[in-house]
Amino acid sequence: MLATLRKLWQNTGGLHLSDYHKEQSTQHPVKTLSAATAHELVIPLQQNAGERPKLLIKAGDFVYKGQCLAATETEPSISIHASTSGTILALEERAIPHPSGLNDLCVILKPDGHDNWGDQLLPPIEDYEAVSAAALRQRISEAGIVGLGGAVFPSAIKLNVPDQVHITTLVINGAECEPYITCDDMLMREQAAAIISGCLIMLHALNEHAPRGRSCIVGIKDNDPKPIKCLIGIEDNKPQAIAAMQAAVTAAEDTRLKVVAVPTQYPTGGERQLIQSLTGLEVPSGGRPTDIGVLCHNVATARAIYQAVALGQPLISRYVTVTGKGIAQPPNFNVPIGLSMQALVHAAGGYTQQAQRLIMGGSMMGVSLASDQLPVVKATNCLLVAEAEAAPVTLPCIRCGRCADACPVNLLPQQLYWHARARNLDKVEQYHIFDCIECGCCAYVCPSHIPLVDYYRYAKADIHTQRDAREKSELARQRHDFHQERIERAKREKAEKLAKHKEAAQNKTAASDDKQAAIQAALERAKAKKAQQAAETPTPSEDKPA
Repeated sequence: MLATLRKLWQNTGGLHLSDYHKEQSTQHPVKTLSAATAHELVIPLQQNAGERPKLLIKAGDFVYKGQCLAATETEPSISIHASTSGTILALEERAIPHPSGLNDLCVILKPDGHDNWGDQLLPPIEDYEAVSAAALRQRISEAGIVGLGGAVFPSAIKLNVPDQVHITTLVINGAECEPYITCDDMLMREQAAAIISGCLIMLHALNEHAPRGRSCIVGIKDNDPKPIKCLIGIEDNKPQAIAAMQAAVTAAEDTRLKVVAVPTQYPTGGERQLIQSLTGLEVPSGGRPTDIGVLCHNVATARAIYQAVALGQPLISRYVTVTGKGIAQPPNFNVPIGLSMQALVHAAGGYTQQAQRLIMGGSMMGVSLASDQLPVVKATNCLLVAEAEAAPVTLPCIRCGRCADACPVNLLPQQLYWHARARNLDKVEQYHIFDCIECGCCAYVCPSHIPLVDYYRYAKADIHTQRDAREKSELARQRHDFHQERIERAKREKAEKLAKHKEAAQNKTAASDDKQAAIQAALERAKAKKAQQAAETPTPSEDKPA
């Protein structure tokens, strides 16, 4: 049964937008774009904030579809796989989707047109309930699964909950509150059963962290785990997705699963906002959802986990929305990782005359890109091609307080702005800037058109830079202290060694003197004895008779 009557908690702040611009890209079924026919695929090695994974291939190698190109060595890096079969043309620096236009090391793959898996499919796990949670996490890690809602954090690490933490609720995020983006909506319509299967796999992986307590019979301990609830939150402006997901839940016949329709409000899809709306629990400042017994994953991540566990497929494609007034025929595509954004635009009918700006993401939190000659990565959920927008004139802050009313995290955006502008970073941290989710609500309602989020991002980056500098300085100090200690230790060891040599030499000299003295004493005794013997022996003249 759809949990429409379930009690929901009201979030603070947020926006009720007049138009979310979602209908234009949901009129047709999702099309799958082939990697086999692409001219080349550009697959960046580093697709999240972790370390770069270890390369397993070199230029000239032939690879199969799904073959691991780079494997994770340290957390939170992620494994990267080939989106199709073909030849590695090069390993070189290429432009990647980043607001600063950065380059990074990429694998350049020339498809052979066959899309051949070879033997690269991981062994399917038919009965996941017979497998340990550690084995499931290992499979999810090997498949390169990350959060597909935007954070791109390795899912295996997120599922590896500390032993002392008890999880009571698994929240599956299908809210998709950002304007224009509909990839999760279409995924839920078309792949609901796979999403539910992924939810059940995650519930099994989390079962060892289910809370244990006492039974209702006084004095009798109950060490059996309590069932973890799985709440699937979907905004109520997606009736077809809600119906499809509810049908899949009904077919699963599992009472732990509930589909919950939540009011349409931006940014309900934020992790903390959705958790509070569904459970009434608020993630503490500077804390994590696991601190309150909740774990949150995106619907696309759930489907990717199902594919990795049940089918043995690594994460080599994802749903992407291509939309905006600058696109002729806005659709959703199932896109291989590494395909160029230009190919997506071409498949969507090309640009219109209104095309002026290319944005990866939605209109509120998306980042502007300088070119469409960039690859689709695991974080690419939408390409928004927008018309030209006149830059508003920024005016002084009038202290109206609208930004504070709109903030969904209960921050004071005005104070953050003043301190960030003055680079008073200590004050910025005191006002909890790292709780800011950069949703853009404050900037949206600001009558002075102040780019508030830009100031917050700059302040965060500045704080991180200073922290890195302090860490490097502390590391340099520790190295210097260690170096000085090593020098002092070497001096002490040398002095001790010299002292031992001197003492040994002195002992040797003393021993030699004692030996000479003993020899001299022996000589003296022999001489004295000889003299005594000579004195006692009579001379010949004394013995002759008269």
